[in-house]
Amino acid sequence: MKKYTDINDITNISQTINEAIQIKKTPFKHKGLGANKTLVMLFFNASLRTRLSTEKAAKNLGMDVMCLQINNSWNLEFEDGTIMNLTTSEHIKEAAKVIAQYADIIAVRAFPTLKNKDQDYAETIITSFTKYSEIPVVNLESATAHPLQALADAITINEFAKDKKPKVVLSWAPHPKALPQSVANSFVNMMQQLNVDFSITHPEGYELHSDITKNTTVNYNQEEALKDADFVYVKNWSAYGDYGKILTQDDNWMITQQKLNNAKFMHCLPVRRNVVVEDAVLDSENSIVIDQANNRTYAAQVVLKNILENL
Repeated sequence: MKKYTDINDITNISQTINEAIQIKKTPFKHKGLGANKTLVMLFFNASLRTRLSTEKAAKNLGMDVMCLQINNSWNLEFEDGTIMNLTTSEHIKEAAKVIAQYADIIAVRAFPTLKNKDQDYAETIITSFTKYSEIPVVNLESATAHPLQALADAITINEFAKDKKPKVVLSWAPHPKALPQSVANSFVNMMQQLNVDFSITHPEGYELHSDITKNTTVNYNQEEALKDADFVYVKNWSAYGDYGKILTQDDNWMITQQKLNNAKFMHCLPVRRNVVVEDAVLDSENSIVIDQANNRTYAAQVVLKNILENL
């Protein structure tokens, strides 16, 4: 693995999942692999699980870690040919090359604006760091993708699945703010590559990019879609067609214990209680959100391990 900016950077999903599960059993086995290597993590946006789990993963491999909150640094310019006489002080061409001198791997977290679809889906920030740093880049969540979360989700489903081909449903849920499509996009991409019976349910108007959903079944009837599910992954996303907009806040789409039945409940966290999902679900034995969060470490660790092995 040369980088991990997208799920498609994994050549063998099944093998990578199994390797992550083995790493989980002996997390310090490869402690020497990252000796004298440095991971620089850059955060354009807030982070809790992503920052802590990735830092822990790097340290499990013996790496040194440096974190920089970009709003505590110079404002970066990403456009070519721009006259920098306004708010930006440093161009990505210099910044990425300088950071690459301090790092062996760069990890970047940058959310979308949710205002300009073409600009967000161009993934300017993550692709600029990949282009100009010329060292491996890891995506800690970008405008349209969250591949580390999706890998952790796949590990979790593998650990809890009782059937060879479990039924997995991605369900939209209400939220007071407009949220990115990144988690949903990567989860869909990941499920399409696993041996699962996968479908999506959401209100009309919340269709994800057709290049991502492809032939995946979409059901606008949530209760019908959730019937006999083994895993229900719940996530809000704002509209793709009417980009970045909240089209409804229908609380009938909130996940309840009655809807969930015996399925395992999944969510990337943070989650708004009694808006996205009721307390009874989160506090039940069917909730595996803490297990998902724990697997974020081993998703990051297997990625960093594979990159370090290719340096």
